[in-house]
Amino acid sequence: MKEISTKLLVIGGGPGGYVAAIRAGQLGVPTVLAEGASLGGTCLNIGCIPSKALIHAAHDFEQARLQAAGNSPMGIRVSEPTLDLAETVRWKDGIVKRLTSGVGALLRKAGVQVLAGWATVEDGKTAVVQLEGEAVRVRCEHLLIATGSEPVALPSMPFGGAIWSSTDALSPTELPRRLVVVGAGYIGLELSFAYRKLGTEVTVVEAAPDILPRYDEALTKPVLDSLKKAGVVLHLGCSVAGWDAKNGVHVRNANADEFALPADKVLVAVGRRPRATGFGIDSLQLTMNGRAIAIDAHCATSMRGVWAIGDVTGEPVLAHRAMAQGECVAEQIAGKARRFEPMAIPAVCFTDPEVVITGLTAQEASAAGIETVEASFPFAANGRAMTLGAEGGFVRVLARKSDHVIIGWHAVGRSVSELSAAFGQSIEMGARLEDVAGTIHAHPTLGEAVQEAAMRALGHSLHI
Repeated sequence: MKEISTKLLVIGGGPGGYVAAIRAGQLGVPTVLAEGASLGGTCLNIGCIPSKALIHAAHDFEQARLQAAGNSPMGIRVSEPTLDLAETVRWKDGIVKRLTSGVGALLRKAGVQVLAGWATVEDGKTAVVQLEGEAVRVRCEHLLIATGSEPVALPSMPFGGAIWSSTDALSPTELPRRLVVVGAGYIGLELSFAYRKLGTEVTVVEAAPDILPRYDEALTKPVLDSLKKAGVVLHLGCSVAGWDAKNGVHVRNANADEFALPADKVLVAVGRRPRATGFGIDSLQLTMNGRAIAIDAHCATSMRGVWAIGDVTGEPVLAHRAMAQGECVAEQIAGKARRFEPMAIPAVCFTDPEVVITGLTAQEASAAGIETVEASFPFAANGRAMTLGAEGGFVRVLARKSDHVIIGWHAVGRSVSELSAAFGQSIEMGARLEDVAGTIHAHPTLGEAVQEAAMRALGHSLHI
């Protein structure tokens, strides 16, 4: 068997793995990256990017339909639009291809050796990568596990045929007339909105009594109202018992009554689990945190020289967390002093409207014994939101009462995902309410709601 040696071996070419490899290469660390599928991992190929492309296409199609129906408040009228689904999927795939090709180019530029094959770990210093027609044994000083996560299937409804995972839902060959979505978390709701806007009848089943169970009611109510307005049918507090082609999805409510929901396709979106087993990882006998690999503040595992980043290390399952961890590990291997201890990691739901949480919630602050001051500013009083026809929602700030240091931002509304960078930056820099309130924000922009929320928390908001 052919053997090669390197200082760093990265297993997994998703956002965390490829960023770690690129940064290590930039710092002169000899690096090998093994990826058996496509560079970019779940996020670029079958997750974040293609889902946002589908969401955007669905939004544009819905707007055209509203204009054709004479429902545009701006007076725009068009003829009845049609959808070429195959062309939409090709457009989405084109975006993915450009991004993944770009990742490959960046890896080459950084001098990273990419092995296109599945890796099997033999020990903490060795792995075998199965390439097309041959196997290569890679010996390394440092092993980085970045194997990501995978969608969770229901025992009564394994993926295949009419039962979709989120991956299947992103490359449909035709639109189902009736789609049942199991799970009202961010993945289930993002795709529920997309398919409803494309014309599919959508029904959502959720075991919890509320949508987006991790978020408070003030943030989820605009999303709930939007779902109902769009005609999405909700069955909250209900469990799924199975599916058959004749009757559809079998559902049980809180009173143990059973009923069936007709469906052409069923999207199961009940969460993701770390890929912490398989690939020979089990043989390392690493300390685990539930199903995830346990890591410390350096992203180091319980075995010296073995690191882990991203979804395989558990919540929060976010691409940008994995990227930051990858950079952190690469710099440590290059000899730099680094720790992964962010003050805040933004979480975004690309629903309609969008939802953002950065930092602590009021409940988390209370549990930590922090006395807080908070205030919200509605987009109904924001000029830019009015011109976008997006007056629903708000920006909310949470700060320590003692010194006004900001510890949390929350927002719901059109395009609030674009505010998440400002939210995270203010928390990381230790900004106070006075800092944000005293910063001149451009007019007219949605960002003015950020400044106004800080001003309102100080008791002197100008536009409400």
